[in-house]
Formats: sequence, C-alpha cells, structure tokens
Amino acid sequence: MTPTETFPPTIRAALDAHTTLTLAYVDEGGPQACAVFYAVADRQPDSGQGPCLVFVASPGTRHGRALLSGDARVAFTAQCDGQDWTALTGIQGRGTCRLLEGADRATAWHAYSARFPYVEGTDRLRQAMERSELWELRPDWLRVVDNGRGFGHKTEWPHPFSA
Repeated sequence: MTPTETFPPTIRAALDAHTTLTLAYVDEGGPQACAVFYAVADRQPDSGQGPCLVFVASPGTRHGRALLSGDARVAFTAQCDGQDWTALTGIQGRGTCRLLEGADRATAWHAYSARFPYVEGTDRLRQAMERSELWELRPDWLRVVDNGRGFGHKTEWPHPFSA
C-alpha cells in the first residue's frame, strides 16, 4: 500500500456507517474514555499522507489535556447501540492524535462540516465550532467486526504509513 491510498472499501464503509467513536487514552489519572463525533478526512494525493479521522475537543477537557501531552496513543471503538449479537458490527482501532492548525485544520474542518452539515446551519453552533480545536486521529490499525458474516468475522487493516 502506498501513502496515497485510502482505507479499503470494507473499512471505509464501516467508518462511514457510524458518527460517534469512544476514544480511550491514559493520563496521570489512569485510563479514561470519552465519546466524540468524527469524520473521515481524505488527504490530497500529493500530501504523502493517507486518510485519518477528525474530531473536535477542547484542550481544557481531560482528554484534550491528555492529547496535548505529546505522542498521544489512543484506542477507539465505534458501533451502534442495541445490536443483536448475531448481527453485531463495529470498528476497533489504535492510532495517534495531534492538534491541527493552519491548512491541516482547514482540510479537517471541510470534512467535519460536510459530515455534520447542521453545524454550518446554526450561527451559534457554527461560531462555537469555529473557535473549537480540531484533532486528527491517524489510525495505524483497524478492525471491523461483522457477526452478520459469521460469528467473530473480522477484517483488519494495518496502516503502513503512520506518522
């Protein structure tokens, strides 16, 4: 796989099927998890980077402070509530997070507002979001679990171009 390729179709479809991920991290207080809305941001072919997930978080929150602390390794899941175990589907992943600025933030904002168009439709929400920080979650491993294709069926994707 080259750095300009996108997620395989099975992985991309699973990511597009959900809007909220549970982000797990560790800080001085121990392990913690939080829920965030996310969007998939495809990178430009000449950027040398593959796709990533983008989300909003304040640096003043516990998870924001943990992510600012340096090389923020995280784990995450995304799945729908109320699924029957025989049809359970969801995503598991690991990766790194970083705060976005400048052109990277603008690219991420475009992906995020396209995924959640109601943000642009409400002045108060749009203004609050414009002042919010956007983060990149660059997966280096993803797994889609799809019991509908057989109990414990998994599709995995190692990310060979993680930064």
